[in-house]
Amino acid sequence: MRFVREPLVVAGRRLAPPSLHDTLWWALAATIALLAAILLWIVVTPVSPLGNWQPASVRVMSPTARAALFASLDPFNRGGPQAAVASGPGTVTALAMTLFGVRVNAATGGGTAIIAGSDGVQQVYRVGTEVMPGVILAGVHFDHVELSRNGSKELLYLDQSKPAANAATTLATSPAGAVGQTGGGASGALTAEAVRQGISFQPRVENGRVAGLAVSPGGDGGAFRAAGFQPGDVITSVAGRPVANEAAGAELAAQLRPGQSVAVTVRRNGQQLPLAISLSQ
Repeated sequence: MRFVREPLVVAGRRLAPPSLHDTLWWALAATIALLAAILLWIVVTPVSPLGNWQPASVRVMSPTARAALFASLDPFNRGGPQAAVASGPGTVTALAMTLFGVRVNAATGGGTAIIAGSDGVQQVYRVGTEVMPGVILAGVHFDHVELSRNGSKELLYLDQSKPAANAATTLATSPAGAVGQTGGGASGALTAEAVRQGISFQPRVENGRVAGLAVSPGGDGGAFRAAGFQPGDVITSVAGRPVANEAAGAELAAQLRPGQSVAVTVRRNGQQLPLAISLSQ
């Protein structure tokens, strides 16, 4: 048996069923009408109740609280309380220490100092740290530091009895005069040929990769000393570029030309030190 859908008959006229296009059109029209009603409601409805509304006031710290906060914070030296400066007059210390430089934080009363002990090794200490057993860096000033030792205050001053060394003069008068026959000939100046024959640059391999150039003397060691090297030195960078491959030795040799100065960085006793190899014409 076959069923056939008959069209709807209204008032003697046949009405066709609505198509998919008509259905989607009426659904879209209804959605637009709903969104328009929501938008109208948002526009005419106030955001918040009206009245005597005022924003919350800003909470500002009192001058006393701000002063206490700033006094307790040293942005250059974090991670520890500052030691109190011993009261009363101090005496010049008799300890075998040398003060090389200071940095004062006038806002907090803290700071740091570069101090060397009897071994001549310079270290940076901040206020409140132990310089040597039983000796605490208690204060830093523009030309001296205060040390707290067994409850008493001792003073360590910068050595101003001699003028500051000039870098250019130091390089010019560095041990070039001590160069022997291998170092640079009769004039005693360091030459490029003397460096090539009197100094050996070998790749230093650490953890499976090249980490520098090991420097060792040749001949009588005159060129080695004249260039400023010491036994155990390792060159870690040449002209600002880190040594990362075996070709660095050849690159350094190519820069050793008469009248040139080659800047290198040397790792010595765990410290990175700048060094300039200055060659004569």
